[in-house]
Amino acid sequence: MSGRFRQVSRRASATAMALALLAVIGGGCGSSGGGGSKSSGAARGSAPRLAPVHGRYSPTIDRSNFVATIDNRYLPFKPGTALHYVGVRGKTPQTDDEVVTHQTKTILGVRSTVVRDTVSEHGKPVERTLDWYAQDKQGNVWYMGEDAFDLKHGRFAKASDSWESGVKGAQPGIIMPGNPQPGDAYRQEYYPPGKALDEARVLRRGARLTVPLRSFRHVLVTSEFSPAEPQTERKYYAPGVGEIAEHVVKGHHEAFKLVSLKR
Repeated sequence: MSGRFRQVSRRASATAMALALLAVIGGGCGSSGGGGSKSSGAARGSAPRLAPVHGRYSPTIDRSNFVATIDNRYLPFKPGTALHYVGVRGKTPQTDDEVVTHQTKTILGVRSTVVRDTVSEHGKPVERTLDWYAQDKQGNVWYMGEDAFDLKHGRFAKASDSWESGVKGAQPGIIMPGNPQPGDAYRQEYYPPGKALDEARVLRRGARLTVPLRSFRHVLVTSEFSPAEPQTERKYYAPGVGEIAEHVVKGHHEAFKLVSLKR
């Protein structure tokens, strides 16, 4: 993001500058059941039903419904995996390194995988984040919280929108549905004090996209935004890999794309 999942609310302070958007060739919905779905009619165990964007938000977390391995098709988090992205924020080139660690953290009784994310400028870190994720038996990847630090005056300081599910009213959300369908809308995080309120909507499946690593087919495209900030971000996920690109389409402008992947 989420780093790669550092949420929309924290990115709003960047200097605006246009960047050429990544070309999506032959987009379109390549999935079965191509119509949109709504929370009211969502299937049991689906992201719109478990993490709704409307009404009082109080998701149910049953630790017996979670599994040890995060192997979601569009967001596999296998320990030891390292992804390297390049991009730009404002006028400044940046890199982003995401590492799925072998560490875990128990949150709400659920053993969560720790993913380390480091954003750098001119070879020096400017953001460091530990993100916590867990997958349920329906394949949904839950975002359980993050411990984020920003570089300020030469020292790292904890970001105000760091949060942990179950602490000070923070609630988990779903970062990736187990069976994403075009039109699905779901909450990704919920921590009003820190304005961590990101939501997402599935735009389409079956897109094609080329990034420095290589060309991909069957790409999932989502739109992510926060009601606390006037900004919308588009993200692209490749089967068996995870996120391969993202760019801001409304608000300030930034973009990242995947350059290398090590397992």
